[in-house]
Amino acid sequence: MSDIPVIDLSKAPGERAAWDRPAWKVYLWAICELLFVTNAWQISSGLRIRVLRMFGAEIGQGVVFRPRTRVKFPWKLHIGDRSWIGEGVWFHNQDHIYIGRDVVISQETFLTTGSHAMRRDMALVTRPIAISDGAWVTSRCMVVGGAEVGRSAVVRPMTVVRGAVPPNAVWGPDGYLGDRFS
Repeated sequence: MSDIPVIDLSKAPGERAAWDRPAWKVYLWAICELLFVTNAWQISSGLRIRVLRMFGAEIGQGVVFRPRTRVKFPWKLHIGDRSWIGEGVWFHNQDHIYIGRDVVISQETFLTTGSHAMRRDMALVTRPIAISDGAWVTSRCMVVGGAEVGRSAVVRPMTVVRGAVPPNAVWGPDGYLGDRFS
């Protein structure tokens, strides 16, 4: 087994590859995220949204943004009008996440736009996520970079979403389960 190579992680690129902002702004965001966004004691959706917008998030009118959420880089987050973001949702957005209007992202869902190249250098690879108008990503799903959820689609609990979910589809761990509105 000693002839199988191991990647020397001390030589892997650092996480700053996706920052695209000065370090002071990333660190200031980390403090504000902890105080105003992730903080379970901070109950005001409006305050949470104002702080996200101060750091560049594009958030529409009438959005509900529950406590215990995490946003890696608010300047890469785009949410349309009247969408609901559930408690404990984590936007690990090293690339852009686009959420349409009237979308529900239910509690404990993890959206991640970054991964690593499966080669010796472990380089960061990012791809955006797009969730169309009227979609519902139910609780504890994982949505990975490059995923697209179609208009008015429903993603069932604990589904890993990669690739495209068709419009109006009910999508589960094994793929297509039928139409939402038939």
